[in-house]
Amino acid sequence: MLEKTLWHPVALSHAVGAQPMAVHLLGEELALWRDGEGAAHAWADQCPHRGARLSLGRVAEGQLECPYHGWRFDADGQCTHVPAVPDFQPSARHRARTFDTREAYGMLWVRLAAPEAGASPLHDFPLFAAEAEPRLRKTTSGPYLVAASAPRIIENFLDMAHFGYVHEGWLGSRAHTTVPPYKVEPTPHGVLATGCLAWQPRSSIHAASGAQVEYTYEVTSPYMAVLTKQPEAGSTAIEGLWESIAMFVCPVTEESSVAWTRMAMNDFESPDARLISFQDTIFGQDQPVLESQRPKRLPLAPDAEVHSAADRMSAAYRRYLRDRGIQFGVIT
Repeated sequence: MLEKTLWHPVALSHAVGAQPMAVHLLGEELALWRDGEGAAHAWADQCPHRGARLSLGRVAEGQLECPYHGWRFDADGQCTHVPAVPDFQPSARHRARTFDTREAYGMLWVRLAAPEAGASPLHDFPLFAAEAEPRLRKTTSGPYLVAASAPRIIENFLDMAHFGYVHEGWLGSRAHTTVPPYKVEPTPHGVLATGCLAWQPRSSIHAASGAQVEYTYEVTSPYMAVLTKQPEAGSTAIEGLWESIAMFVCPVTEESSVAWTRMAMNDFESPDARLISFQDTIFGQDQPVLESQRPKRLPLAPDAEVHSAADRMSAAYRRYLRDRGIQFGVIT
């Protein structure tokens, strides 16, 4: 499965500690933990001995200990000790199944299988350029557990036409629902939309009145998208510096997901709780609509659902998924 060769977010970095943590990715059950050096690991949540969940175990002397018989495994997954037979020397077969991990954007990312040599840019690590801008403040909201497929969540994130209805009084108004034409073009990693204009009564927690706001949207991997916003004059700490919000989605099953938003904000006064509360409100408005959509998986056939000119970014996203062979969470 192509999706197993891609990088996916599975947890906030600070949430992964010495106590093992259970998560799900692409139908796989994983155990996350940190060794004595602080390095994060993602393993199949199944002891190779008798199949107990390793996430129920503990970290002892920097190694993961199975809760059932106390077998210990080092950072590479190799069994180092079998308490019932202290003199036993475990072979190479006595090892846990391990996966590649990487920490970025305040998240732990996992790849279940390595891509083939010379793989396309789709396999590169997803890009969130604003993370590298030191003048922007970073914080994260979520996790949001959603009974919807990951592509449905990303498509919703890219959609401006719902602002006046789902986010009325916050990001939109029923009196200003027109979506002017905007430009969409493919990139090596995904899709880019520029010149996206939306009238918003409260485009940020600092907005005091309505304004026409310009957005740029970019899909940087099948289950990740970034919006960059030109803030209203006088509403930010540094004039001319655009803010960005990334939507990270973990595809748990084909019809359920976990999502986070990573914010790179031009705001150094509001407490984290206020910034996160704003995002919680917006996502909380989206969630019941997302969970109501049928079919839950995103249909990619051009005639499966009807469209309008305001859906050009959505249409481009669906073509991107279809052309790149994405199958998890979609109906082809």
